[in-house]
Amino acid sequence: MKKLSVLLGVIFSFILSNGHAQSTTSANVKVYGNCEKCKKSIQKAAKDAGATEAKWNVDTKMLSLTFDTTVTSSKKIQAKIAAVGYDTEETTATSAAYKKLDECCQYDRKKKKG
Repeated sequence: MKKLSVLLGVIFSFILSNGHAQSTTSANVKVYGNCEKCKKSIQKAAKDAGATEAKWNVDTKMLSLTFDTTVTSSKKIQAKIAAVGYDTEETTATSAAYKKLDECCQYDRKKKKG
């Protein structure tokens, strides 16, 4: 009976870990910013929005993300990043959020088409 319980536990653990792996995805998102301080803020915002991994490259302005699709989405992560003042390829920060950034972090914003 003990062997059966252990076997069932192992099978159950495998099923859970396998199911979790299938809901994890990666994405690359352009996020505008300037410096190492921006990097910390952008990565923190992404993780606060549910990203399990977030690495922003200062030179390329690309954010590499890994996240569980049952917990969050790229859009939710980008919305959180915009909320702290950084424009992404799909989401624009409000002027108020942008103005709260330190002067060194205030990047050149793209003009909206209108």
